[in-house]
Amino acid sequence: MAPNNLTAEPYLLLMVFSDLPWMTVMLPMLLLTIYLVTIVGNLLLLLLRTIDPGLNTPMYFFLTHLSFIDICFTTTIVPKMLYNYFTGDKSISYLGCAMQMFFSTALGCTECLLLAVMAYDRHVAICQPLRYNVIMSTMTCFLLAALCWTCSLVNSLVHTVFTFLWSFCKSKEIKHFFCEIQPLLRLSCADTHIHEMWVFVSATITVFCSFLFTLFSYIHIISTIMKIHSSEGKSRVFSTCSSHLLVVIIFYGTISTIYLRPISNYNPERDRVLTLLYTVVTPMCNPLIYTMRNKEVKGAMRRAMMKRFKTQSQNMT
Repeated sequence: MAPNNLTAEPYLLLMVFSDLPWMTVMLPMLLLTIYLVTIVGNLLLLLLRTIDPGLNTPMYFFLTHLSFIDICFTTTIVPKMLYNYFTGDKSISYLGCAMQMFFSTALGCTECLLLAVMAYDRHVAICQPLRYNVIMSTMTCFLLAALCWTCSLVNSLVHTVFTFLWSFCKSKEIKHFFCEIQPLLRLSCADTHIHEMWVFVSATITVFCSFLFTLFSYIHIISTIMKIHSSEGKSRVFSTCSSHLLVVIIFYGTISTIYLRPISNYNPERDRVLTLLYTVVTPMCNPLIYTMRNKEVKGAMRRAMMKRFKTQSQNMT
């Protein structure tokens, strides 16, 4: 394993998503719109959780972590993409590339684990409602969140360090719009099979095990819902987890297609589209899904608006 010669090649080159003339005009504006919607939507959820006592529950504790992850995740990637489009400068330093890879990997892994924890929270709430406050105590919620963050940060640090220990001699151009493990390993002139295997194993443990845990949780949830005789009761109970289930399907559906397969099957064009979905589109969809489909969030928004309206009315009088 040869160390990277950072002084000889102090930067790498990122690809723009597409070189088509109409895409170079439309895509940056679309990315900027999605980015702004993502930031505003997730900040709104964070604000509602802070000001509304009705959202002071374990479910919304984890949802605020998810919103924070989505803000950081999209900020790690989109501003650099916009800069590349608007300036034409596709270069990124080795340090900048390493930091982008570290944070994007850590945040993606944390979201994956957090969705599994949120599925467990819904499982306890629906299948063991009388013990919910005991099982999902404040300390338990903090420990589960801390475990998700710690495992993800350590995993990302290991991958980032080992990836940048390889010597990049094939090309300086990364066949991707941000620094990710697979396209970086393809630039190496050394044998990276061991690292590729570790990436596959790590992704399998994180993504597949989290998905299985989520799947089993929802099997128990659906089984419990089916035992409810009232159709109205079934609908009410299912509505408490439908938003999370939709987010899970979108996130796991895209990320598993990218990471749960050998790097030899890497397809730059296909993977760029799939990566754009889970890094840019999904963080925007999460707050929209939870806002539009969740009665408690919509209720908190109404209460916040009414409180704001009353305050303005009192100030005017």
